[in-house]
Amino acid sequence: MSKVRWLMCLLLPALTMPVEAELLSQPVIRAPLQDTVRLDGVIEAVQQSTVSAQTSGTVQALPFDVDDSVPAGALIVQLEDSEQQARLAQGQAAMAEAQAGAVDARQRYERIQTVHERGLVSRQELDQARNALNAAQARVERAKAALAEGRQQLDYTRIVAPYGGILTERHVELGEAVNPGQPLLSGLSLEQLRVVVDLPQRYAAAARADRRARVTLADGRVLETGTMTFYPYANPATHTFRLRMALTEPNNALFPGMLVKVAVPVSVRQALWVPLSSLIHRSEVRAVFVLDDRGQPRLRQVRTGVREGDRIEILAGLDEGEPVVSNPGELVGREQRMVTPVGDHE
Repeated sequence: MSKVRWLMCLLLPALTMPVEAELLSQPVIRAPLQDTVRLDGVIEAVQQSTVSAQTSGTVQALPFDVDDSVPAGALIVQLEDSEQQARLAQGQAAMAEAQAGAVDARQRYERIQTVHERGLVSRQELDQARNALNAAQARVERAKAALAEGRQQLDYTRIVAPYGGILTERHVELGEAVNPGQPLLSGLSLEQLRVVVDLPQRYAAAARADRRARVTLADGRVLETGTMTFYPYANPATHTFRLRMALTEPNNALFPGMLVKVAVPVSVRQALWVPLSSLIHRSEVRAVFVLDDRGQPRLRQVRTGVREGDRIEILAGLDEGEPVVSNPGELVGREQRMVTPVGDHE
């Protein structure tokens, strides 16, 4: 027994009854269909970094632990600073000495210049005094640079958060000696998020031309995306191009590492459409009622494609313009109407 004959046997009682209810019909229409490829994307943080030491010292304090929320500018690592304090004091003393020497050299130069104008000292002595003044001023500049470096090295013993976020990893412990360049803490910000997805090579050209995509969470919520960035090179191992999209509505419900669905349009084609409500579903069989020339409903098996909103694509079994019953429940009972079509398309 064929599937259509089996389905007709199931529906025979209803079909043999006189049709008393008014049947609603809609013609099969031809309209464009946007084919999309659905891929798995991952949410990641735009700002994620590792803070490293910029001076040597021993870890004296770690106010935050892994998974703690850290405000921007908060102290996250304190290094022991006695060495830096001593260097700063030396720099301040050298600065005071250089400034005193510069004052003395200027006073001597001004005295010799006054005497030279009266012809009591030679030109050579005046030049020597001028050179001594220039050397003293250079020592002041050198001491000033050394003092600034000392202050900077002292500032390096206090490591603060460059932005507000979550502490994800701690690379050092209390009492541990660190050197410049050594990683200390890693973190990320939840304020700016983006979606990354690997796009197969065969879809890359169409996606670059269309530059549209839809990101959907597991619960069906569609996320708003911003700027779309295509990497200008393919992954040599997977032959995929990375696509990155900024999220414009992070609302504290999204977190890095979450999996999302990314639908990328790749082509447009013409398709036949009928109302979703017109489809009857029994096991693997799908059918619709088509009105004949006398307005009588005739059952016909169809092959369906993708679903788009409240309509479904017909791949075979119907022609454009044929009237199909949009309320088949009036014929076969509401319990026999389709619940979930094959080939759902979001």
